[in-house]
Amino acid sequence: MIEKISEYNFDDILIGLKKEFRVRITESIVEDFAKLSGDYNPLHMDQNYAKSTKFGNRIAQGMLLSSFFSQLVGMYIPGKNALYFSQTLNFKHPCFINEEVLIQGEVKEKSLATKIITISTKILNSSDESLVEGLAKVIIREQ
Repeated sequence: MIEKISEYNFDDILIGLKKEFRVRITESIVEDFAKLSGDYNPLHMDQNYAKSTKFGNRIAQGMLLSSFFSQLVGMYIPGKNALYFSQTLNFKHPCFINEEVLIQGEVKEKSLATKIITISTKILNSSDESLVEGLAKVIIREQ
């Protein structure tokens, strides 16, 4: 089910505004992302190979995880009026298949001159370990 899209305008957005949602990273999601991205690295796709690595199991593609920042921006902060400008990414820990992750965003800065907000973006696993962190810069469109 798709939730209702937020419709924040620039003036509505306050420093400290936070949004979050959860996603379970299933085998199906990993396989679908491989089809879309072409990333069939055996660390993501081959259980026998992945068991022989330091991770001991298959892990999700880092860019799969970071793609959920698009949902954060496009649906929640600011939602309808978003135009993604940039995103930094720091991959901290792996995400294993069937882990539930928490995607978080918090508005840290606003520029009145450019109508750009800066959002601290983070993905955590169920042990509260940070998997991916970064900063998103988002233009708030007026229509």
